[in-house]
Amino acid sequence: MSLLLRRSAFAIAIALLTSPYAAAADAVGEPVAAEAAPQQDGWVFTVAPYFWAAGLQGDVGLFGRQPVDIDADFTDIFDNLRFGGMVVGEAHNGAWGILADLVYVKIEVEQTVERTVLGVPLALAGDIQTSSFTGTIMGEYRVVAEPSATMDIMAGVRIWSVDTDISLALTAGGSPIAGLSGSDGDTWVDPMVGLRGRIDLNPSWYLTGWGMVGGFGAGSDFGWDILGGLGHQFNDRVSVVGGYRALGVDYENDGFVFDAVQHGPVLGAVFRF
Repeated sequence: MSLLLRRSAFAIAIALLTSPYAAAADAVGEPVAAEAAPQQDGWVFTVAPYFWAAGLQGDVGLFGRQPVDIDADFTDIFDNLRFGGMVVGEAHNGAWGILADLVYVKIEVEQTVERTVLGVPLALAGDIQTSSFTGTIMGEYRVVAEPSATMDIMAGVRIWSVDTDISLALTAGGSPIAGLSGSDGDTWVDPMVGLRGRIDLNPSWYLTGWGMVGGFGAGSDFGWDILGGLGHQFNDRVSVVGGYRALGVDYENDGFVFDAVQHGPVLGAVFRF
């Protein structure tokens, strides 16, 4: 991940964490109708399955070898995506709540990888497969509870588990004549803090989003997560949300490198009960 991208992401995330109504978030939380009371008694549960067309850009590396620059844009997601599953759940009671976000994405990319061997530049046929699981659990405290706007501060952890397979082949006449392949992976835990909220535009439409930062050297060097969306409320139990999410992490340990950004459009449904 470039220094410029990392600084930009950090600046955006800090803005989200310090603005009272920026980044609102209920692709992951309970709908709040325009006429609703500021606080509700008893537990409110929401489940939000969603599809995230997550592309992947960054550096991945194995066993201390030179990392491979992977570039799988979300516009090619149906060519690169091998499997994906995403769901958010939340339980809220008064000012307190807990949120869980589970994401599994497996991507395979075939691309040319540039290498220099004994001073000779070579173009190698590369096949890169990366599967990543992130499980985020955040405690929430509601600091804004207005009829048409809510905001929660969050703190918790994000569990990462990443496996990467890299195959590089030198070809001649369309046939491989030499190659190098390997598999490696790692699992780590990042502390996370953030904000999430929602603003109702009218009884049917609302803005929603979240901003998180974490890592801080405890697991990864730095991690961040930004989500923004527009939702449509059908009734007090069902809504749909469309938007965009970007998630980045900079991790390196014992020769394994995963310094990457996953980003792309999000579309999901929110069920409240």
